[in-house]
Amino acid sequence: MMEYLDLSIRQIHAALLQKKTTPLELAKLALKRAKESKDNAFELILEEQALEFASSLVEPEEDNLLWGIPYVAKDNFSTKGIETTASSNVLNGYVPLFDATVIAKLKEKKCVLIGKTTLDELAMGGTGTTGHKGITYNPYDPSHRRMMGGSSCGSAACVASGIVPFALGSDTGDSVRKPASFGGLVGMKPTWGRISRYGLFPFAPSLDHVGYFTRGVEDSAILLNALAGRDEMDSTSSFRPVDDYRADLSSPLAGKKIAVLKEILDSISDKTLLDKFNLSLQKMEQEGAEVRFVSFGEDLLPSVYATYIVISCAEATSNDANLDGIKFGPNYGGKTYQEVMFNARTKGFSELIKRRFVIGSFALMRENQDVLFLRAQKNRAKIVERVNQILADSDFIYVPAAPSIAGKLGEASDKLSNEYLIADNHLALGNFAGLPSLTLPLGMEEGMPLGVNFMGRAFEEKELLGVARRFEEITGLEGLSTLNEKEGNL
Repeated sequence: MMEYLDLSIRQIHAALLQKKTTPLELAKLALKRAKESKDNAFELILEEQALEFASSLVEPEEDNLLWGIPYVAKDNFSTKGIETTASSNVLNGYVPLFDATVIAKLKEKKCVLIGKTTLDELAMGGTGTTGHKGITYNPYDPSHRRMMGGSSCGSAACVASGIVPFALGSDTGDSVRKPASFGGLVGMKPTWGRISRYGLFPFAPSLDHVGYFTRGVEDSAILLNALAGRDEMDSTSSFRPVDDYRADLSSPLAGKKIAVLKEILDSISDKTLLDKFNLSLQKMEQEGAEVRFVSFGEDLLPSVYATYIVISCAEATSNDANLDGIKFGPNYGGKTYQEVMFNARTKGFSELIKRRFVIGSFALMRENQDVLFLRAQKNRAKIVERVNQILADSDFIYVPAAPSIAGKLGEASDKLSNEYLIADNHLALGNFAGLPSLTLPLGMEEGMPLGVNFMGRAFEEKELLGVARRFEEITGLEGLSTLNEKEGNL
């Protein structure tokens, strides 16, 4: 049965204005669905706080589309007075004294936070399996055999299963856009600096972006209107003016130049995905778009993953140096500083995180910096240069967001093959270059969603959302969730 919570943000807002529902009723329904969920998507459910705040919202605000809307936030965003763990034992019991800027902005918009969601530990993962509360499952597979993807697994699962209309996430390599593909969602990562990262627990600051999940492009534009803008608390926040992203949203595809990266298509073997992708190209060409098949460079794309690992692990090692059991994190005791730190890190971190810190420390050793860290930075510069070259002649880069539907948990794959390295990691291009990147549903295969990704030029989110909205109209896949599955018009 369709309920108000299953509608778009604009439709929910209309119902609130007409007093057909209330923030309290919406919050109760969201909390009910949250408690019934079996996908292990929550670090904590904020029932008491959510109901109290929702009860205080009495008179709808006509010009505030987000008034009274329930949402969830990935648990690496600081929330004042609410535990924030980043799904790591090392942060158990940490209660921040301040809100992240994006949390504060949504609070000002009178949004109702109903819970904090799971993630891969410290956001360092892409499977949704490494958080301290275990695996987060894909709601499209009730048998719990398929992953949600990460690191923003819990947030994606909550939107995909209809618990909330939108959710906050973070994206360092593809941590919003890959789960969006696996969950049939719109996953948005704007330009680096477009949304403040103040209060986001850092992974790799040169790559970290605040992102979010919605079930439609218009909802994505509404969220960007609310979240974008300069923040004096974030030194990397941009001074660039903020557009009205929702105004004149749907853009004609006629005259748009769409670049498709050949090597990425060549790395994908899923016939259903390729057929749907090629059909989408035909649909865009029928609309007047010019589709160009472009070579990125044989040597560059396979190097993306190695470059990402070296840079991200090195930055994480530096950022998380304070997690030593003395300055930050639980103290497990010891007679010396070294012993205290050893105990804290041994007992507090999972094997994955320890491996990442070993890689980062190795790359930052003086004798290794030239051959590892600096070499990775030089390669990143080459990759960014190539991305910008392509976007100088094209309006957007268009590719499959993932090589297939969500993979099965524990499924073996050749992760060192060139095909895997390209197909599974190419979304990091948007993080290397800091460019706006958005994932959309493409259709279904075996009852599981497939996704595609558009990447545009820096600070051209309005143009990106416009072409995404027209694509959404062509496919007919707006509002996809486990409660409302669609095959689309492709």
